[in-house]
Amino acid sequence: MLRLGDIVDRVTAYNPAAEVELIRKAYVFSAKVHQGQVRLSGEPYLIHPMEVSGILADLNLDVITVAVGLLHDTVEDTLTTLNEIERLFGGEVRFLVDGVTKISRMAFSNIEEQAAENIRKMILAMAQDIRVVLVKLADRLHNMKTLEYVPPERQHRIAQETREIYAPLANRLGMGRLKC
Repeated sequence: MLRLGDIVDRVTAYNPAAEVELIRKAYVFSAKVHQGQVRLSGEPYLIHPMEVSGILADLNLDVITVAVGLLHDTVEDTLTTLNEIERLFGGEVRFLVDGVTKISRMAFSNIEEQAAENIRKMILAMAQDIRVVLVKLADRLHNMKTLEYVPPERQHRIAQETREIYAPLANRLGMGRLKC
């Protein structure tokens, strides 16, 4: 299991001067607001944002993006508000969490409509800040690694969406190693 120290070590390995206190603060906050939540696997929910953050650290991303990996589901899955994220972590973190949340909330009736709309919104998000897309790709990668715990009909939908939208997007960004 990935620990906070592992993430901090990964970041400081490629950026010895990194201000890792933001990552620690994001971890404490995420642990607090996700307390008692479990994933379909039965594991504590905190494992997911930790793994997403670890993927982002493996990509040698900045401290803010790694911290957003820890916070990416807080607005969607807890009572946390964007205003609270901004008050505690600043406007840049709020902006990135909001972008990831918006992408995560997209729902469509069929895959053709979904594919076109997802690509459009992803490109819009990329135009504002590529880090939104990188966090979403890391989120999807970890979700694919734990897909076995999702009901079969959702497995099919998630796998198809990943194959048709997220994997090609990762490839186009030169991040083929993120493809599931």
